[in-house]
Amino acid sequence: MLVAAGVGALVVLAVAAVVGTRAVTAARSRPLPADVTAPTSAHVVQLVTGSCVAALPADGEVARVDVVPCAQPHAAQVVAQYAFDPAAVWPGQAGADARVARACVLSEDEQAAGVRVVTWAPTEQGWGRGDRTGLCLAVPPSPVTGSFLDGSATPAP
Repeated sequence: MLVAAGVGALVVLAVAAVVGTRAVTAARSRPLPADVTAPTSAHVVQLVTGSCVAALPADGEVARVDVVPCAQPHAAQVVAQYAFDPAAVWPGQAGADARVARACVLSEDEQAAGVRVVTWAPTEQGWGRGDRTGLCLAVPPSPVTGSFLDGSATPAP
């Protein structure tokens, strides 16, 4: 009887762990609105076209960023997304980076204003968790307010 109770308790704990992990994973990957109403820290997989990023992190793997309303000063904005086929095989980091980079194009006016593109592609670990989205970020020479998507981006005061 005691053994059966112990096994039952382990089963309940295992089920709770799986359900809890799935809930956390779902919350971490739920897309944000294109323009948030208040500053928030977000997982990169939550970003969508239109998301304004307060500060551009250093080169390398990016897990979380601070997202702000586009009316506030920001250092970058997601201007496009590249969707890998959900059934695609991992193309390697160089291949993933190249595919996303080909999808990132700025207007001649943006390029003339010194805006550059930064691309974020899934990593092998992210790919293994189902991340199949690459991001194109417009990065102006100094912070802006407004949006690159509607042409309202102007230097921040």
